[in-house]
Amino acid sequence: MAAIESLRGGGGGFIFGQPGIHGVEEEEEDSPAILLSVVAQHGQIGLCFFDSKDSTLNYMRDTPDNHELHLLARVIQEVSPHVIITSAKQERCMTRFLQQLGSNPDYKPEVVTYPYVDFGLEVGKQRLLSAHLPFLPASTSERDKMSYLSSCISLDSPLMLRAVGALLKCLDRRRVGVELEDSSVGVPILQFNAYTLKGVVCVDRDTYSVLQIFKSELHPSVYKLHSGEKEGLSLYGILNRCRCKFGSKLLRQWFMRPTQELTVLQRRQEVIRFFTSPRNSDALNTLQSSLRNIRNIPTLLRRMSLSHTKVTDWQCLYKTVYNAVCIRDTVRHLPQSIHLFRDISEGLSDDLHHIATLISRVVDFETSIAENRFTIKPDVDPAIDDKKRRMMGLSDFLTDVARRELEHLDARIPSCCVIYIPLIGFLLSVPRLPSMAEKEDFEIEGLDFMFLSEERLHFRSQRTKELDDLLGDLHCDIRDMETAVMTQLQNAVLERSASLYKVLDLTAELDCLMALSSASQEYGYTSPKLSSHRKISITQGRHPLLELCSPVFVANSFQSSESHSRVKVITGPNSSGKSIYLKQVGLIVFMALIGSDVPAKEADIGLLDGIFTRMQSRESVSVGLSTYMIDLNQMAHAINSSTGNSLVLIDEFGKGTNTVDGLSLLAASISHWLRKPQGEVPHVLLATNFHSLLQLGLLPSSGLLSLLTLETAVDGDELVFLYQLKEGICQSSYAANIAKLAGLPASLVQRGVEVSELYRTGRVIKRIDKASSDEQADRCRTVVEAFLSLDLEDRDLDLQHFMKEDLLPSAGDLLNRS
Repeated sequence: MAAIESLRGGGGGFIFGQPGIHGVEEEEEDSPAILLSVVAQHGQIGLCFFDSKDSTLNYMRDTPDNHELHLLARVIQEVSPHVIITSAKQERCMTRFLQQLGSNPDYKPEVVTYPYVDFGLEVGKQRLLSAHLPFLPASTSERDKMSYLSSCISLDSPLMLRAVGALLKCLDRRRVGVELEDSSVGVPILQFNAYTLKGVVCVDRDTYSVLQIFKSELHPSVYKLHSGEKEGLSLYGILNRCRCKFGSKLLRQWFMRPTQELTVLQRRQEVIRFFTSPRNSDALNTLQSSLRNIRNIPTLLRRMSLSHTKVTDWQCLYKTVYNAVCIRDTVRHLPQSIHLFRDISEGLSDDLHHIATLISRVVDFETSIAENRFTIKPDVDPAIDDKKRRMMGLSDFLTDVARRELEHLDARIPSCCVIYIPLIGFLLSVPRLPSMAEKEDFEIEGLDFMFLSEERLHFRSQRTKELDDLLGDLHCDIRDMETAVMTQLQNAVLERSASLYKVLDLTAELDCLMALSSASQEYGYTSPKLSSHRKISITQGRHPLLELCSPVFVANSFQSSESHSRVKVITGPNSSGKSIYLKQVGLIVFMALIGSDVPAKEADIGLLDGIFTRMQSRESVSVGLSTYMIDLNQMAHAINSSTGNSLVLIDEFGKGTNTVDGLSLLAASISHWLRKPQGEVPHVLLATNFHSLLQLGLLPSSGLLSLLTLETAVDGDELVFLYQLKEGICQSSYAANIAKLAGLPASLVQRGVEVSELYRTGRVIKRIDKASSDEQADRCRTVVEAFLSLDLEDRDLDLQHFMKEDLLPSAGDLLNRS
């Protein structure tokens, strides 16, 4: 025990090593639960949510929201809570929002309503003061506790505080994470985090889907079917090279929250730029090997706060702290002008060295693994060492005691031994004699019979009673004393929990950026230039996914300035690459807004506030809307939500209805953007097969409008796609050529070409299953002439011949049968 007290002052001379912890894997965790509490009132929302995975209470300041609660919808989309807590007395917008949420077949959280009184402001503050906060001493006064909480959570957001009160009530009622504990044990809150969406680029679910940023697939292994899905071919899938689980989790958050904050993006870019340099590959490999050993710190601290720590937890914690110090020492030799490196050098404090020193000097990993319990090393507590020495010397000592006891026993008893049983004490054990058939025969003078086991009788003698008084229950005493040491060690670690959480935050960020730099090196990406201007310039851009699947990929550029060519209309044959080009631009811009390098020769990206798409029709059965109605909703969202700093991608809008109506709506939508003030026109990239849109002059003349097409060539009857973007208009859809490529019968394609030409030139389209009027006239003339030439003398024979051959062949058959 004295050793722990002396180590709290710091201490030096510790040599890092990892004895006895090789091959230890982190235990599988229970599935976490997320509970979100929300209050909406007078155009504002306040919310908070609790994540049982790391016992963190996340809160968001009171924030304005519209009557459709779009902000709340974005929060729920990102957080995916299992339980939503709200007041029984709520505004109509919240009622409508919950009804819409309940109609979603893909996501149906449990909705809990509490009385309005549970959302009171003072009630919320009192529950916050009464919350179980393990990192605060139990003796902390209410006044000091409130002072501390005011530094952790925003007390000037009344709606959020009201939501916190209801959330804490739900946690206590459900006993989240402490279901098996005594009722006096509260749900621990280990950390408060501020949650915000400020500066986040708006990207809706349809955009994530159509750009294939995420793509879930069923796991191919039959052993993992129950565990859900795996990431398929997606942008996240090819960029996620993270070595630790929390790095992957943070990278997904970056994907869900692309940012407009230039300082954040530049902070990420400078790290990626450093690690993409070949001369820094050694540092990259060293850091990535250490990151593999960063374990689940929140889960470890949570178990410590509940005194549920296992031997494997101490191994994982030591491994994590050891590798965190290795990362810090490595980073300290890297340029400190890079913000993240400087933060790691300064943020990973000597507390980590202190924690590692404590664990290394106190915990005996080899003995702990062998005995499956917490065991300390020698020289930690003299009292424990003394008792252990007694335990180790008991064997010889008890042999001497047994020899003396045997001298006083009946001569018929050939041998005896003295044994120690935990919780029972010292006993004299003798073999069962043949004459000892009944229990009455077990009695021996001077001995108290205890029990019979494996043909041996166990007694308590005067000497064993003296041993109990002299030595006590050594085994239990040692375990109790070592448990007390473990408790002190746990408290020492929990006091420095802030340093451990900082390890998690900084190493996860480092892991993400090294993953992005590894992908950049492998795929030949370049660092984009980011600025606050309203233009996008991409030189020889590539589609990050398609270039991995295609042996040859043709790069294309994209230019959209503040006052020129902001609305681009692309025409071209089917399969010429229009949709790929739209997705390519969207993905490059998205990658730049998460701080990643991009697949292009050069790129200059202005910071955007949203990426909107109308490219792919979602499944419509479950939502109860027609496919065209869903398309219209997507288009309406793009028109109503986009600003002068948005990117809008539209592919084949208007196909789902009458051609004239669809063309009219498309022309009206483009005209709407072209007639807006210059500063309010978003970057619009639109692909269409409505060539009449341009041929009939349906769009207003504007310098903001640019007409593009994808180049093709015709070699005889074969259509060759060149996939090269150029200015101009496509004059033909080449539908017949593409139909041949798709394998349609040649006669069917030929007839399609004939009908198309007749329709285009305004001529009558003749049906091929009916004869023409000239052919019908010739037929009638032939029949009349044959009738007039009938021989009336032999009319039966002539009539039958006439019916069979001239008038109606089938009628002759009928006459024969009659």
